[in-house]
This record gives sequence, C-alpha cells and structure tokens, in this order.
Amino acid sequence: MTVEPSNPGDSQPVSPVGLDLVAPETYEPMLRRLALAAIGVGLGAALLAALLVSWPVALVIGLVFGAPTLAYALALRRRRMWLTGTMIHARRLFGEQRIDIAAATGVEVLVFQGRLSRIVLRVTAGADTQIIPLAMYTDTGSGRELHLVGLRKLADALSACPLAAAVAVSTMLIHQLRAEARDAGLGERPLYRAVQIAREKDYVSPIVLTDREVAALC
Repeated sequence: MTVEPSNPGDSQPVSPVGLDLVAPETYEPMLRRLALAAIGVGLGAALLAALLVSWPVALVIGLVFGAPTLAYALALRRRRMWLTGTMIHARRLFGEQRIDIAAATGVEVLVFQGRLSRIVLRVTAGADTQIIPLAMYTDTGSGRELHLVGLRKLADALSACPLAAAVAVSTMLIHQLRAEARDAGLGERPLYRAVQIAREKDYVSPIVLTDREVAALC
C-alpha cells in the first residue's frame, strides 16, 4: 500500500487508514478456501468430461465450472479501500481509483433499506464516484459500524471540502464517533437514526438524505 504525503510541500508521510467495514483479514481465509474449492470443482469437472469428450472440450467445461467462482474469490481478495489525507483509494480487481474528498463536487448520505440496512457515503468528483460504507444494521438492532479511526479521518477529510453538505456530514460523523466512543445506545447514534429516518419513508431504496436531515442527526 503506497503512503503519500498529505500535500506536495509536506515531507511527513500520512499513514493510510482502512475504510473497509469488515477487515479484509477477517474473510481472507474463507476466500482462500473458496478459491481452492473452485479449482477442485473445475479439475473434477474436466476429468469427468474427459471420459466422454476430447481434452480441449473437457478443459473448457472445467473452466466453465470453476473459473467464475475463482474469479469472484480473487476479486474480493484484492478489493481494498483506504484513506491517506483527503485521498480515497479504492483498489479493485483491475486498477485503483482515487478521489480527493477536498475536491469533491458532491457528498451524499444514502441508506439502502432491507432486513440488513446499509448506510453509505457517496463522494463524487467530476465523473468519478466512490461509495464508502459507514454502517449496517439488522432489523433487530445489531450491526457493524466503521471503526473509530476511520470515522475520525473521514470526518477530517470532509471538513477540508468547501461544500456545505461535506461539512454537515463531517459534523454528523463526529457525533457518531463520540457516541461509539462512550458506547452509547443505538438511539443516540446518528448513523442508526439515519436508518430509522429512511425506514419511515415509503420510498424505493436507496434513499438519499437531505442536508436538513443530515444536520438533524447531530
């Protein structure tokens, strides 16, 4: 992972902060097993097919059975998201996207409703858009939230953006940070209250919170 200075004149390196809601290390063993299973299924299918058809055709059959799952596992294993200063880095299967929050042209909070509701931050800079997961909650009130350091650095990066919406979201994240730090109940956490606001609306998911609704969460 590349470490960059916060600006060209700053010689002090900025430590990257992960923005993955679930740490990649948590599911990497599962992805490794999935990849091995996909290889095994592909080889098994190819060997069985070789009893009936030629080897080239059997190889194609093996690829059809094993390649999609293998590619999926490798793609998930490669995916990472992190923040250095105000720059969001999103690594995918092919390449990496970078978006500078300080130069954002749009900042929105979205809620995807469901039995497992997700709340995310959408940052737009010109033609580029990046989704950053903030939290997810079940109907029963359990869930997972972005870790404290990630919230803090994300709030700092948003405060560097001149957009009023970015400042409002930054303030909301600070309140979320304080609520998590003192282990407050869900009703006192802005991100969970945002999900409750979305659930009260009879709209098709995803729901984009207005600037007034974001400000009311603080």
